[in-house]
Order: sequence, then structure tokens, then C-alpha cells
Amino acid sequence: MFPFIAPPKRIPLLLRLGIWLSERMTGKTLLPPRLLAWYPKAAIGSGVMEALVAHEDGRMDKRMLKLIRMSASIAASCPFCIDMNSHEYRRYDITDEEAASLRGDVEQVTTFSEREKLAIAYTRLISATPLKFHPDMVEKVKAAFSEREFVILASTAAQVNYWARLIQALGIPPAGFGE
Repeated sequence: MFPFIAPPKRIPLLLRLGIWLSERMTGKTLLPPRLLAWYPKAAIGSGVMEALVAHEDGRMDKRMLKLIRMSASIAASCPFCIDMNSHEYRRYDITDEEAASLRGDVEQVTTFSEREKLAIAYTRLISATPLKFHPDMVEKVKAAFSEREFVILASTAAQVNYWARLIQALGIPPAGFGE
């Protein structure tokens, strides 16, 4: 499988450095930054956004953020995103049953906390088209999460959706994180 367009033959030095760093960290050749090199402003903006992603913040721990990223990837039906964001989910204490349930009914999984179920449900809303936020759901999220956590939840899901739409629009196949 190939992307819709090929990366440019010449990539500016600053972007080459960023690509080298991201590929060194992931151990994979990454087409998204290479293709974004066609328009350096988009590459730099996307790189800054990615560099500032939440990794852990109080009760928004690594497990919660991994569940949000996996849920958004699945909701957006992005094979690259699912591959990347589901990689090594067990390291985040996510069981096989929990991971599988993200494709369906999470309510039946007793190991999810109520906050996790709510975060998954809200992530699915953020990832749906058209966007519709029922006031009851918003109130539940506001009751369970602080304002800071609310923003981390929404921005993490939105970031995955940005990448999902960009990656699919460029025809980028999975990078093989799950191999």
C-alpha cells in the first residue's frame, strides 16, 4: 500500500531533523511528517502540536490517555492511528478484553472505571460526525472531570481526530507498529 503522493525528494534541514527524531523515537519510517514536508508550515504546526500532547497529568494518567487515543482512532476508522495508538496497550494495564471492547460495548466490561467509560463515551462523541453533545452527557463529564481534565480529554481526542483525517486524506497506510 502506498500513499496518494510521494514525499518530496528534498526536505528542508529543520524538517529532516524533526523526522529523524520522531523516527528514532518510534523505530519506524513515518510517512506523515515526510509528506507534510511538501508544506513546511503544516509540518511545523503539526510537529508542535504533537510535541505538546498530554502524556500524564494528575488523574489523567497514561492508561486513561491511551484509552482516549485508542477510542478516537477506532471511532475515526483510521488504520494508521489504530496501529500506532493501540501499540503496546498492555504496557498501560489495558487488557485484551478492554482493548477489544473499544470497538463495541464498553459498558459490559467490569474492569473499566466509571470515569474511563465516560471518557470513552465522550471521545466517541468528539470523534463522530456531525458533532452533537447532549447536555446530560456534558454535565456527566463536568461532574467527573475537573476543568483541566475536561480540556485534556477533549484536546487529546481532537488531536487524534486531526491526525486521523490528515493521514486518511493523504492515503497513508499503517506503519507496522503492531508487528
